[in-house]
Amino acid sequence: MSDDKNPNLLSIETELARQLHDADPLFGSAAPPIYQTSTHTFPTWDSLSDAFDDRANTPFYGRQLNPTVKLTEEAIAKMSGAEKARLFGSGMGAVSAALLTCLKHGDHVITVDGVYGPATKFMGVWLPEKLGVTTTFLKMGRVEEFAAALTDRTSVIYLETPTSSHLNLQDISAIADLVADRDIKIIVDNSWATPLRQRTLDLGAHLEVHSASKYMAGHSDLIAGVVLGDAEIMARLSGTESELLGSRLSPLEAWLLLRGLRTLPLRLDAHERNGLKVAQWLEAHPKVARVRFPGLESHPQYELAKRQMSGVSSLFYITLASNDLEAVKRFFDSLTLFGRGVSWGGHESLIFAPAISAIREQTPERFEAMGVAISDMRLAIGLEDPDDLIRDLDNALAAL
Repeated sequence: MSDDKNPNLLSIETELARQLHDADPLFGSAAPPIYQTSTHTFPTWDSLSDAFDDRANTPFYGRQLNPTVKLTEEAIAKMSGAEKARLFGSGMGAVSAALLTCLKHGDHVITVDGVYGPATKFMGVWLPEKLGVTTTFLKMGRVEEFAAALTDRTSVIYLETPTSSHLNLQDISAIADLVADRDIKIIVDNSWATPLRQRTLDLGAHLEVHSASKYMAGHSDLIAGVVLGDAEIMARLSGTESELLGSRLSPLEAWLLLRGLRTLPLRLDAHERNGLKVAQWLEAHPKVARVRFPGLESHPQYELAKRQMSGVSSLFYITLASNDLEAVKRFFDSLTLFGRGVSWGGHESLIFAPAISAIREQTPERFEAMGVAISDMRLAIGLEDPDDLIRDLDNALAAL
């Protein structure tokens, strides 16, 4: 949608579809070229010397900057309302770089139960062991919980709204107001909603992270992560964590991600329509005990979702009305249109049982705190006909 206050400002949809007009000034190709090169050469001593002084913005060496990667970063930054974006080889590459650029030895992090499993392990196990950074996990993520958890050593509040495990939301604006007078950085994982549904930087976050493998790319054919933020903090991240840790995205994957961005608005609209239709049907089924989806009025934070987001995506949880492992497996194995896999955000529908991975990834204490049950199922609704998906679910629930 374009800005009524500025009719000359293009809509996000147009920007994503047509931002390639100057991507290939030499030949004018409709799709940008892939600069499949590891290094760049320079005509003189001085030009090479100047490149060393501006490695974050000059194609110099592929680990620092590649033209294809740079073009994709610019498209994501513009879509998100960020000054800068930095692409990484995975979502966890982005998460770890964002956290490390804001932390030093002995600092304190506040986060919530139910964030992405590897991110939970990174904050709950890796940071304490390697950096002496302590992490407090909050049960629900209410503003008053954050206020009570603050210490003199708190330097990062890490949010994921909604969370991966429970789809619980946190009030970004209220938390930003809480720490407005303190030197605390707010990092938000916005993979579920994407910047098209939730503008975390506008709400007060300092950095936004994504698993770009999900809705942004949308085709289940690449692994990527991205960090977004203002120019100052992103320059620090680019010159330290991004360069030194080496988790850089390849040109081919950046090109594939750029392709996915062109159709993201249309795909996300379809995901939302399909997800809502399937979720509403499941909510009325007698063999489903609960559907947890911020797009439904039954979600306990539905009003916050409406206030904080402009829409939803299509990842949600159901709790089956049976805790019998064999019955749950029959349901799980009877589905024919749902792939059984760990990711989401692609064109295809997927199902996953969080207990399968959570018990392996987390310490016993963290697993118990996550509150994951055998009967919990995560559904990622794709771009198929939702009526076909409903019939498939109906048949599988009959097996339950």
